Amino acid sequence: MLKIINNYREPTKEARALQEALEKQGVTVYVEVNDGFKSIDVALPKAKINIEVDGIQHLTNPHQIVADLNRGYYSHKKGYSTMHIPNEMIRSHLKEISEALAEASKIKEQEIHVHLS
Repeated sequence: MLKIINNYREPTKEARALQEALEKQGVTVYVEVNDGFKSIDVALPKAKINIEVDGIQHLTNPHQIVADLNRGYYSHKKGYSTMHIPNEMIRSHLKEISEALAEASKIKEQEIHVHLS
């Protein structure tokens, strides 16, 4: 279970834009959530989806890449899937991304509900 811990971090402009776009579509969204191991940029808890909105260092810094791989592993162990979206994609394709994520969230919520029934 995702434990909401207020760690007083402000979301990036891109993470905030994604949050607002998803909320307009009725998706429950939390930003800057600490799961006990790391801070998650955008969390869709009902669908068990974590979204990391990444700067270029997540693709060009080998140490950051390794850290991200390890972080994804711990989320997966808790039953959460992690998606990485570059800042540039949020800036240029927010509408399409938020619409697709809202639909994916519904699909994942249904899958979770079926498995729990």
